Amino acid sequence: MAIQANGTNIVEEFMKGAKKGFYIGVEMIAPAMVMAYALIEFLNITGLMPIIGKVLNPVMGIFGLPGEATVALLAAFFAKAAGCAAAATLYTAGKIDAAQATILFPACVTMGTLVGHFARIVLVSNANKKFYPVLFAAPIVDAVMVMFLTRLVLVFF
Repeated sequence: MAIQANGTNIVEEFMKGAKKGFYIGVEMIAPAMVMAYALIEFLNITGLMPIIGKVLNPVMGIFGLPGEATVALLAAFFAKAAGCAAAATLYTAGKIDAAQATILFPACVTMGTLVGHFARIVLVSNANKKFYPVLFAAPIVDAVMVMFLTRLVLVFF
């Protein structure tokens, strides 16, 4: 067995990484996915999903998306995995097609976990408060840009 400079072997390092990956999946990704499914089911059961779709359809139409796609972006606001899971759920429910899911996924990843990252990074780092709005808005602007670019790319393919 190859011993590394810090005295551990490759198998031990692999097992540490596997355990860390398992806990990230169980403690962070799975709850976010459950939250996304629960959010969409709540909106469907309460009848809010068609209302959201109708109200936000003009705004989301700019990106080639139905108004219901807002739910994926809202879920991504709290967790990337939740946004992606919400988009996948919308796709499997037939509310968006594959091209629309393709537009949503990079936006969910770009601005995903915005609330958590803002709290864990910006607030903890004692960044100057006058930059908070910019630091908070930058990922949202990035998400808007990536939705436009993805839509543009899909026009050619």
